[in-house]
Amino acid sequence: MNVRRRLTLFAVTIAAAPLVIGGCTAERKAAGESAPPPAVELTPADRARDVPISAEVGTSVTNGKISSVRLTDDKGRQLGGEPRNDGSSWVPSGPLVNGRTYTAEVTATGDGGRTSTRKTTFTTASKPTKPAITSTLYFAGNQTYGTAMPVTVAFEPAVPKEARAAVQKRLFVKTDPPQPGTWSWLEDGSQVYYRAPDFWRPGTAISVRAALEGLPIGKERMGDADRKATSKIGRQVAVDIDNATKQMSVFRDGKLVRRIPVSLGKPSTPSSSGKMVIMEKHERTTFDTRGEPDGGYVVDVDDAQRLTWGGEFIHSAPWSEGDQGYTNVSHGCANVSATAADWLMENTQVGDLVTVKGTEVPLQAGNGWTAWNVGWDEFAKGSALPVPAGLRPSPHAAQHPGAVAGGSSPAPAPSASGG
Repeated sequence: MNVRRRLTLFAVTIAAAPLVIGGCTAERKAAGESAPPPAVELTPADRARDVPISAEVGTSVTNGKISSVRLTDDKGRQLGGEPRNDGSSWVPSGPLVNGRTYTAEVTATGDGGRTSTRKTTFTTASKPTKPAITSTLYFAGNQTYGTAMPVTVAFEPAVPKEARAAVQKRLFVKTDPPQPGTWSWLEDGSQVYYRAPDFWRPGTAISVRAALEGLPIGKERMGDADRKATSKIGRQVAVDIDNATKQMSVFRDGKLVRRIPVSLGKPSTPSSSGKMVIMEKHERTTFDTRGEPDGGYVVDVDDAQRLTWGGEFIHSAPWSEGDQGYTNVSHGCANVSATAADWLMENTQVGDLVTVKGTEVPLQAGNGWTAWNVGWDEFAKGSALPVPAGLRPSPHAAQHPGAVAGGSSPAPAPSASGG
């Protein structure tokens, strides 16, 4: 082959190459155009009536993903909302209104860029006549809580077992930075707690919504309200009380900062052993035990911090200062000196963990916010919904917030007893 022929063949090869490349592009474009449009199914069904005001816009999509949701009422006003993490529904930002008509317009986009839009129009039920289950959210807004603070919702009367999954689905918690957890029910359904596998990290923002208004709960009851709150987690503080030594150890950011002599419950009214959480703080309150076993007294106390519904507090007890560190003489409370009680009030937060050990009786589930009184596996068993398998405590997590720095029936009416 001479030089001219070789150059001619080379030129033909180069000229043919763009034709091959162009052919592949055309094939891909044709395949994209032939992709089926996404198929969208919605709930409530079109023209549905008597829909609960707790309704969500249920979405099911084939060959695509939801790209927009627009929900408007019969006056043309648009409602805010957001999708669930699993994409199963779109949740309005507030309860709907009884006896109103709503239209949901949902658009899905497929892999090939094709879109499909579906609409459903439904009417909510009239104001219900069924009695409500009263719910109480023990998580206020604009507060700073301790690292053991569980989100607690209490119910009166208790939620029956068959209705707990539906209720739990309407309890939302967001954390920033993310620190996912789960809900766990008391056996009797009177309280449900939310916590993560490890203690909250200081600085975490927690937003809670108990979206229960109008929710059917079992066959006979309805949810009562839609409540929201956002607060943050503060510095790390933990309190350990050892009955053997009659000493309280206070930790801040993993470091022991103070030891305080205590007098706990005498044998006839022993203090509870277990992991408790500071529930409320009072500069001054009154203990009234008239009508209670081994009670019958009324006394004003200073610097009182509640640990249980049953009336166990840490509080100032100048009358027992001679016994503190030596003998248990209280009616179940942790007595400390007036000076120590004042210092504790300044250095603790609602949501700080208080661990008591070595007393005659164990802490009973539900007697206070007892979410930390069991291990993670036991806690997760109390969820009415599946718990992600990967949600586990960190292998390096602290046993309590003070161990290392950076570690991360209805509820009874609070008793005023103490001592």
